[in-house]
Amino acid sequence: MSVLDDLAVKIASGAVRMVDLTHTLDPDFPVIILPPEFGQCARFRMEEISAYDHRGPAWKWNNISMCEHTGTHFDAPSHWISGRDVPNGAVDEIAVERLVGPVVVIDCSEGASKDDDFELTPEVIEAWEAEHGTIPEDCWVLMRTDWSKRRGAEYLNMQDDGPHSPGPTPEAMRLLVEERNIRGFGTETVGTDAGQGMHYTPPYPAHYILHGAGKYGLQCLANLDLLPATGAVLIAPPLKIKNGTGSPLRVMAMVEEA
Repeated sequence: MSVLDDLAVKIASGAVRMVDLTHTLDPDFPVIILPPEFGQCARFRMEEISAYDHRGPAWKWNNISMCEHTGTHFDAPSHWISGRDVPNGAVDEIAVERLVGPVVVIDCSEGASKDDDFELTPEVIEAWEAEHGTIPEDCWVLMRTDWSKRRGAEYLNMQDDGPHSPGPTPEAMRLLVEERNIRGFGTETVGTDAGQGMHYTPPYPAHYILHGAGKYGLQCLANLDLLPATGAVLIAPPLKIKNGTGSPLRVMAMVEEA
């Protein structure tokens, strides 16, 4: 039996479990809100074209519209100014083998439950590595906060001074990108950065450091509590949009059952 045949059998039997890490796209799903002087991310919209009726008797279909960065979505390097000149930096230019790979999950859910501005720091990463081993090169790193269990206004958590949500410090991102050489970084929040990420140096360090190094981002993930700390494989192919800076997508993980 070939490797692929064996994988197909194990998925069918449940020996390899498929975990959906994606929120359902609907008009109510929150999107990032920028200061009013900037352009805004469009929410998901669906318009019915026909539904087995006079507009089309044998078919049903819809027009949809949204920002590239709506819902569970992928950030390509070209999304950020630091990555604008990165080779193969748009979603249609990324090699397909880069869209499937190993993943580790750093559980920050306890800290995030007590502090909306919880920070992923080098100390948190090093404590995780002391238990699970050094983060492998060229893997995805996901920051679990259980933020995806929030709904509505609690998800964006907007206050008078802007949004408040957990995220990584600049030092954490430098460790992951420059010392561990990860493939990409993902979160359960509306962005890969903390809600107050504009106050770091550089501002929004996950975006700036990741994309400047040609790395990828995933945000608005769900069900990270169903993944092990190590050993899963992530599948995250964005739509092949010409010169696209990102894309909604369906993110999945394969987990081998004990």
